[in-house]
Amino acid sequence: MISSSFFTNILRFSLLILIQVLVFNKLNFFGFINPMVYVLFLYWYPIKENRTTFIAISFLLGLLIDIFSDTLAINAAATVTIAYIRPTIMRFIFGVNYEFQSFKLNNATKAQQFTFLALLIVIHHVVYFTLEIFSFTNTLMILKKTLVTGSASLILCLLFSTLFSTRKE
Repeated sequence: MISSSFFTNILRFSLLILIQVLVFNKLNFFGFINPMVYVLFLYWYPIKENRTTFIAISFLLGLLIDIFSDTLAINAAATVTIAYIRPTIMRFIFGVNYEFQSFKLNNATKAQQFTFLALLIVIHHVVYFTLEIFSFTNTLMILKKTLVTGSASLILCLLFSTLFSTRKE
């Protein structure tokens, strides 16, 4: 039997692709800031699911964004990188708690959730802009774009995660 989390993940996957492609790829703040909110899927994906499936789904997510954005697999490379190192990031932020079967992201503190999302976005953007610019002579431009676009992405991702939070207080 297929669980409700499966349908929730399909809905999140589809909606984040549509929102990214139809809304945020069209925005161009100050000529170069395009927030990337689809990283939220990598944040929301269940922790104890099969890692190989997660990497494959992340690749598909990035590839679909690339197809609609015409960006030559840069998003796919960045999302696969994040999917691959996500357990390491989680172990760094959540420590031993991450290893337990009963661990849920909603049970973590707000500071831990913020740090986890911020690290996902920063690493994603560093990989993305390094591949986009592909020049070590433009390191400052890579850092500038990562900082500015990452900040915009983080603000919007925090807004979306607050609006669509499943946590009941």
